[in-house]
Amino acid sequence: MLECYKTLLEGGTGEIVEKKSRFIANVRLVETEEEALAFIEEMKKKYWDARHNCYVYSVGTNREYTRCSDDGEPSGTAGRPMLDVILGEEIYNVAVVVTRYFGGILLGTGGLVRAYSKAVQEGLKNSRIIEKQYGISMEVTTDYTGIGKIQYIAGERRLPILDSEYTDKVVLKLLVPKGDAESVQKAITEGTNGRAGIRKEKDLYFAVLDGEVHLFEK
Repeated sequence: MLECYKTLLEGGTGEIVEKKSRFIANVRLVETEEEALAFIEEMKKKYWDARHNCYVYSVGTNREYTRCSDDGEPSGTAGRPMLDVILGEEIYNVAVVVTRYFGGILLGTGGLVRAYSKAVQEGLKNSRIIEKQYGISMEVTTDYTGIGKIQYIAGERRLPILDSEYTDKVVLKLLVPKGDAESVQKAITEGTNGRAGIRKEKDLYFAVLDGEVHLFEK
């Protein structure tokens, strides 16, 4: 299991034109091979009149299901370059279909490699990419004298605060990367002179994008 990896929050679409040929890249989050294959079929039906619908997908945090296809383009000029972009960007659980409408001018092997690579990059640029972190939600209970120190620790370590409750005591719910859980617990205990109660709630994946916290099941 990866403790941190890049994937999609939302897929996107990008388009480039090379010597009158249109290359349209559609990018989608897929978490099973079945989802990837269904997406490819969906794009083939949508762009049924295109010359080529080349694709790549990589599913699983160990890249258990990774495939690519040139769909009639010269061998190695489409699918593999598309896969190289995905691997180079280190994005997981992603499928990309690049549709080509032929413009009447041959691009040559090098031209095709560049065009398909560039189309995938354009599609990714228009997608929302996140970095998922494996972590825990941690409930911290303290009196009012300890709250400032806990907020300082959370701010210094950039730990998202999910929720806060102020009654006769203060309860904060923090998101903590798994590898940092022990050191965070130690810092809170030392910073509050042992007055804070700390309880692990559950394991999960989380990501922060544009200041917004997104939670995912383990």
